[in-house]
Amino acid sequence: MLRPEAALDRVIYTVVANILIGIVIAFLVIRFSIASGAASRHQLGFSSLRRTVAVVIIAGLTGLGTLIMLLKVPSLNPQVLLNGYAQVLTVSVAEIMVCWAAVGTSFKSSARKFGEIQAVLMGITAASIFFGVYHLAHSPPFNEPAMVLRLILVGVVTSLVYFILRDIYAAIAFHNFLGTIGVLQALNASGNLSAYQEPQYHLIFTALLSIAVLIALDIIFIRRDVTPSKHI
Repeated sequence: MLRPEAALDRVIYTVVANILIGIVIAFLVIRFSIASGAASRHQLGFSSLRRTVAVVIIAGLTGLGTLIMLLKVPSLNPQVLLNGYAQVLTVSVAEIMVCWAAVGTSFKSSARKFGEIQAVLMGITAASIFFGVYHLAHSPPFNEPAMVLRLILVGVVTSLVYFILRDIYAAIAFHNFLGTIGVLQALNASGNLSAYQEPQYHLIFTALLSIAVLIALDIIFIRRDVTPSKHI
């Protein structure tokens, strides 16, 4: 956000931090969780194609409605919204994979002995706090304490979508609208929003790349049969 002109640096960071670490490594952790019997594909949010399409539509429309009706955004220009959504999407995929699929589900699974409600609350708490606190490594304004607390609340809302709908793709679709609001507000405050009135092809490319990687790893690591072993 401090250097909006640094497109190449942003692409490199996105590929390394979000795609390689946030998506690829997260998938390896999740595959191990399934193979060990700690969690099932359904519990982690990998549904059938038909169910995924249905809940993605529901979550996406809910997120879009939230953006338009409940929260103020500096521009409803379709090109601005597309660029903002594309910029956040790669990050959102990594956030959902790490904070919710890996961390949140792990805490939920570890708390199952206390009951289903307590386990879900544990998963929501862990994922939301982890999501908020990790923003301390971001650039302003996202690393400020007040913003971190606000993001924890955003994490709670996303947690409800994730644990109720139990679908990775639906959680990403919804969460990304919330992230788009934050990014557009930050760009507007810094005076850089006007640049988003033109197509930002590098943002669209990284967004499509992240979705392609997500789907490919889903098919390779999750959809093919993984025989659970004893819990370890």
